[in-house]
Amino acid sequence: MSRTLDAVLWGPRDFVDRLARTAPARLAVTAFGGIIAVFVALLSLPVATASGHRAPFVDAVFTAVSAVSVTGLTTVPTGEYWSTWGHVVILAGIQVGGFGVMTLASLAGLAVSRHLGLTSKLLAATETKTTRLGEVGSLIRTVVIASVTIETSLALVLFPRLLQTEGDAGSAAWHAVFYAVSSFNNAGFVPTPEGLVPFLGDWWVLLPIAVGVFLGSLGFPVLLALAATWRGRRRWRRWSLHTRLTIVTSLVLVVLGTVTIGAFEWTNPATLGSQDGGTRVLSALFAGVMPRSGGFSTIDVGQMREATWLMTDALMFVGGGSASTAGGIKVTTLAILLIAIVAEARGDRDMDVWGRRIPRSTLRLAVTVSFVGATAVLVACLVLLTLTDWTLDVVLFETLSAFGTCGLSTGVTAQLPDAGKYVIAALMFVGRTGTMTVAAALALRERRRVIRYPEERPIIG
Repeated sequence: MSRTLDAVLWGPRDFVDRLARTAPARLAVTAFGGIIAVFVALLSLPVATASGHRAPFVDAVFTAVSAVSVTGLTTVPTGEYWSTWGHVVILAGIQVGGFGVMTLASLAGLAVSRHLGLTSKLLAATETKTTRLGEVGSLIRTVVIASVTIETSLALVLFPRLLQTEGDAGSAAWHAVFYAVSSFNNAGFVPTPEGLVPFLGDWWVLLPIAVGVFLGSLGFPVLLALAATWRGRRRWRRWSLHTRLTIVTSLVLVVLGTVTIGAFEWTNPATLGSQDGGTRVLSALFAGVMPRSGGFSTIDVGQMREATWLMTDALMFVGGGSASTAGGIKVTTLAILLIAIVAEARGDRDMDVWGRRIPRSTLRLAVTVSFVGATAVLVACLVLLTLTDWTLDVVLFETLSAFGTCGLSTGVTAQLPDAGKYVIAALMFVGRTGTMTVAAALALRERRRVIRYPEERPIIG
C-alpha cells in the first residue's frame, strides 16, 4: 500500500525532474501556459469586472496573456472595465510574468530546502538564459532584489506627484505602485481610463516611468553586472560581452528612436506639433523608449505618421535585452547580425568585438531567432488580413507590438474579431517565452550527428 502511495505522490515529481533535465524549455513553456490558465480563471470571476458580470472568455484570455506576458495590449479599457480586484489580479500577473515562472519555482524550492538543486537550477537557467548553473542562485537573488528595489524606488518617486494631482493618499499610493510595477516589467498597463495623458509634459511622472522601462528591458544578467559595478566589486572594463552589447545597443536604439520619432512627428498637429518645445522633447524621448517593450503612450499612436509607425515597427521587433521583461528578437541578436555584416564587409574570417571572438554557432542562433520571429509575425499578419479589412500598416503594427510584447496600439485592438484576439494572444505568448524557447520546447530531441559531409559553398547574392 505504501509503495502504491509513493508511486502516486512521487511519480509526477519524477516525471517533472526527468523533463527538467531532458527538455527544460518544454517544461518552462508548459508551466507558463499553466500560470496563464490560473489568471484566466481569476479574471473570469464576476468580481473581477466593474459591472459584476462575468467577462467574456476571449477577453479574460486576452487580458491574462497580455498581463503575464507583460505586453499591455487590451481588448477592453483596463481602468473602466475591471474592478479593483481585477486590477490586483492584472498587477499580480504582471509581477509573475516579470519574475518568470521558472524563477518563482526556484525561489519556492530555495525557501523550502535552503538551497537550489540541479533541477531547480536547470529550470531557472532556462528562464533566465544563464548558461553557468553556478550563477543561477545569485541571478535569482538579483531578480528579486532588483525588482523590489527598483519598483519601490519608482513608487516612492511617483507618489508625491500623484498625491498632488489626485489628492487622496490611498489612491495615489496604489497608482504609484501600479505604474512602478507596470513600467519596470515593461507591461504598459494603466489603472485609470485616461492613462498618462494628464501627465503630458510632466517630467516628474514620465521620466521615472521611462527609466523603469529602460532598466527592465536590459535583463537581469545585465542588472547583476551593473549592481556589482555599483558596489565596486567589478569595474566596467570587466563587463561581459553580453553586458556591453546589451547596454550599448539599447542606448543606440533609444537615441535612434527618440531622434527619428521626434523628427517625423515634430510638425504633426495631432501628436507633437501642438505641444510646446519642452513637452515635445519629453514626448519624443518617452516615445523613443517605449518600443523597448514599454507600451505606455502620452500621444495618440493612431494619429502618428506612417513613417513613425514603420520606425516603431522595427524597434518593437528588436525589443529589449535577453532574460529581461521585454520581448522581440532581443538587442543582442541585432548586435550579432550587425557585427557579422561588418566582418563580412571587411573580409574578416572571425567576428571580433572588444577583444572577443564571437563563435559562429552564436551567429546561427541569431539568424534562427530572427527568422522564426519574422515568420511568426508574417503568419499572424496573413491571418489578420484575412479576418479583418484593415490595411497592412495597421495589421503589421499590431502584430509586431504583440510579438515584441510592447503594448503600443493604433487603437484597433478592441475591434478584433474573437479569432483575431486569439491570434494576437498566441503571438504575445510566443514573444514572451521567446522564439527559440518555443522551438526547443516543440523539438523532440537534439540531433547529434557523427558523420560530416564534404563542404561546398552555393552562390549567395
